[in-house]
Amino acid sequence: MRRWQTYHCTGWKVGYCIAPRALAAELRKVHQYLTFSTMTPAQFDFARFITAAPEHYRDLPAFYQAKRDRFCEVLRHARFCLRPARGTYFQLLDYSELADCDDADYADQLTAKAGVASIPISVFYRRPPPRQRLLRFCFAKADLTLEQAGERLCAL
Repeated sequence: MRRWQTYHCTGWKVGYCIAPRALAAELRKVHQYLTFSTMTPAQFDFARFITAAPEHYRDLPAFYQAKRDRFCEVLRHARFCLRPARGTYFQLLDYSELADCDDADYADQLTAKAGVASIPISVFYRRPPPRQRLLRFCFAKADLTLEQAGERLCAL
């Protein structure tokens, strides 16, 4: 299923799927409960944009790599250990040098102390690995936002 994240407009619950007839029938059953509102004007704008700039999606890898590289650059003096990030707009940071608490607690502390939100990796596990100290940060942000977050994280 292709969603509008490609066009930097998440959450609109608009997409399409190509599937064999039997599978498509089942997908429609599920889809009727997932999509309860669609912003019609945006659909017309997307159609015009796709027609005017069909190459846009091809430029996204370089766009997001530049965002990732910028975020990592502003964190060069931070005490976090950066984990390689590819094919995503999330950067994992290991905070082992900064704290010895679980990731959910540290994410809360970071939001309160530095004003920078993150996602604890443990929420993606049924049983998280013990002593894992990773947080997930989104770098699909304006450069100024990345720089301000980096300054705050470096100050820890």
